[in-house]
Amino acid sequence: MDPITLVYLLLRFYYWLIIGYVILSWVPADGIVGDIRRALETVCEPYLGIFRRFIPPIGMIDISPIVAILVLSVFMRLLIGLR
Repeated sequence: MDPITLVYLLLRFYYWLIIGYVILSWVPADGIVGDIRRALETVCEPYLGIFRRFIPPIGMIDISPIVAILVLSVFMRLLIGLR
């Protein structure tokens, strides 16, 4: 497996971690769900925090995860173009 494919697969996995974190943020955080959510928060918040600094919430809706996922998707497509 070449390095570009490995980086792509890791980014793809991270993409799904962010999706899972966003979905779990809508669910009450008690029990095992809370533990999973805290673990995902530890992994995802450093990346999402970059976008939260520049994109304020609109009312009660935080659109920074959408922008973060779009940026990650563009980067993954650029990696595929390098193969």
